[in-house]
Amino acid sequence: MTSRWPTALDQSLSTIDLYESHTERKHYDNRANLYAIIMATEHLERAYAQDCVTNAEYTTECNKLISQFKIAESALGKNESTESFMKKYQMDCPRAVNRLLIMGVPESLRSSDDGDRALTVATTVANFITAMDVLKLEQLDVDVLLPHLIDLRNSLVQISGTPKDWGPIQKVENWLVKLNFMRAHDRIDENDSRQLYLDLDSAYSEFNQYLKTKR
Repeated sequence: MTSRWPTALDQSLSTIDLYESHTERKHYDNRANLYAIIMATEHLERAYAQDCVTNAEYTTECNKLISQFKIAESALGKNESTESFMKKYQMDCPRAVNRLLIMGVPESLRSSDDGDRALTVATTVANFITAMDVLKLEQLDVDVLLPHLIDLRNSLVQISGTPKDWGPIQKVENWLVKLNFMRAHDRIDENDSRQLYLDLDSAYSEFNQYLKTKR
């Protein structure tokens, strides 16, 4: 009598792996992460346009996605761009392209009454989050850290009305001096990583306190 149920798979058949090494697995993970961020941004932008999320919810989530995108994009390498990545995987996400590659800040801040100041603040917040996330992900190479800290310093100096020896700028510039004395392929050690994160966290708190005094 023939069984009506399918027989078990032949256990002798070999499985097919997407990767053969840790490096290849990391490569696929990075690309999957970038794909997910772009898609999430597209859906968030649609939800905001349809008034399905509040301004506060949209701004918080959009800032997170922009920061995550900067890290994920840097993992693509020098031989591939986000545009070519999206074309390769047939990603039709015009809203995400506009937000991540063109505007770089949430729409809710671009359209606020105090537009210029809001843009500067939003950019600075995103740069803080990105720099701290890079450390959390243990991307400790000098040539990875340096561009993020430069972006952060450049946005901090655009904050109007700050004192000449303002703490957040001083802390970031001290680390820029240290990293500039190192070679591009050098890595900071665990102690430096923890100290840099602590300094950035402290600078971020001081930055937020300053903003509260200006409201």
